[in-house]
Amino acid sequence: MLYRNPTTGVRWSLSLWRVLSTVALGFAASPITHAQSPAPVFEGLPSVQTGRVLGLTDGSLAAPARPLSLLEAWQLALENDTTLRGAWAAAAAGRERIPQANSQLLPNAQVSLSRFDNDVNRQALDALSRTVSTRSRYGSSNETLTIRQAILRVQQRAAVRQAGYQVTETEALLAREVQSLAVRVATGYFELMQVQDQAKLLTAQGEFLQSRVIAATRAIGAGSGTRTDLDDAQARLDLNKAQQLEAKQAIQAKRRQLQAVVSRPVGELVNLNPDRLSLVPPTPDTAEKWVLLALDSSPEVLAARARLDAATEEINRSKAANYPAIDAIAQFQRSKSEVVTLPQTGYTNASIGIQLSMPLYTGGYVESTVREAVARQHQLREALEATQLDLGVRVHVEFNAVTEGVERIKALEVAVRSTEVALDSARKSVIAGTRTSLDVLNAQQQKIQALSELSRARYGLLLSRIRLTSFIGQVDEKTFTQISESLTH
Repeated sequence: MLYRNPTTGVRWSLSLWRVLSTVALGFAASPITHAQSPAPVFEGLPSVQTGRVLGLTDGSLAAPARPLSLLEAWQLALENDTTLRGAWAAAAAGRERIPQANSQLLPNAQVSLSRFDNDVNRQALDALSRTVSTRSRYGSSNETLTIRQAILRVQQRAAVRQAGYQVTETEALLAREVQSLAVRVATGYFELMQVQDQAKLLTAQGEFLQSRVIAATRAIGAGSGTRTDLDDAQARLDLNKAQQLEAKQAIQAKRRQLQAVVSRPVGELVNLNPDRLSLVPPTPDTAEKWVLLALDSSPEVLAARARLDAATEEINRSKAANYPAIDAIAQFQRSKSEVVTLPQTGYTNASIGIQLSMPLYTGGYVESTVREAVARQHQLREALEATQLDLGVRVHVEFNAVTEGVERIKALEVAVRSTEVALDSARKSVIAGTRTSLDVLNAQQQKIQALSELSRARYGLLLSRIRLTSFIGQVDEKTFTQISESLTH
């Protein structure tokens, strides 16, 4: 089920909107329209607990005993990721453009109050033409209330339309950050799982090589082995130990990266269940259809289009600076002792009328701003075209990665079974005396290599599915729930 914000045109899946609504406790459960004023963003955003931050830096907090699922990682990232929280704040700030622009078309009331102490020296000629000076001190006051209502403001109305496009852009940028976060969560999660699988394979290989070293040593002692078999097995075992150390370092690095996204210590992850991994092509079934979907709903493209629309309205707004402006004005004024010649008098004046203002000559400023706005529009139109072309390339890459990944996994599964058969045959041939221990080591190495490639292909397929879906702005909790079905304890 899709929800479209009527004021921005940005599409969200309902489930994603509900998740984000739980994050922003201060916001309303429904989207904020142009006519509404959102709650302060810093009141609605959840705060990151200090303990969690410390746990990422000093290791004082132990990792949870229960394995972290992909869906839980996504929910934690939605709540705690600093980049997304910043995008929430930016979106809240951007929404204020609507009431600011509308305010220029609403009634404007202003009051002015003044109080003065006056010291007046007055000089005049008397009947004999002599200068006579008099001095008086008195207080004066003035109260003025002015109400102005715009009747014709072409420039301000263009500014209102422009503000609407600018808010659309901020909403699209927020949606883009959500999609980007989804990719970062999946990348961190699957890369950590990949290096953990690699470490397990290296450990199994090390145990196998250790057994071969022991077997070669015993064979030499019994007089049936060769030094070459022992040296070769020992060399491979030493290399394996170095690779295991490298894998441990990679696990620590990838775990830290995932912790930075979810803002909590990460222990074990839920393991991949190959039997539940969906090996079906993506839907729609062609890259061109995915490109059309992306061009229609990608947050990145929506933001670029909104910027272009706002630039078009900037041209209209700049041109409107030469148009007349008409306001209705009502004024009430009360004055006392403001006339120097009649210091003890006062007056009350109530007036209502129409005011017309129109620039006659601005020194070429308006024409220059119009040319600037036109050039900016051309720039953003080219930027939109570049964004669409780049998006099309990325969609094709990820679509091919998914379709080819499915076939690659099937081929690698066959290859793994073949390497198992080859390893078993090599062992039997050694017993029969037709093969050497080196042949067994090579067969075992091929099996480990095939298993490593298969593991990498499986995680690559899952990640490519998320990237492809993110291009159309549709990665949400449902997406992670479906992928999590491929994972089991």
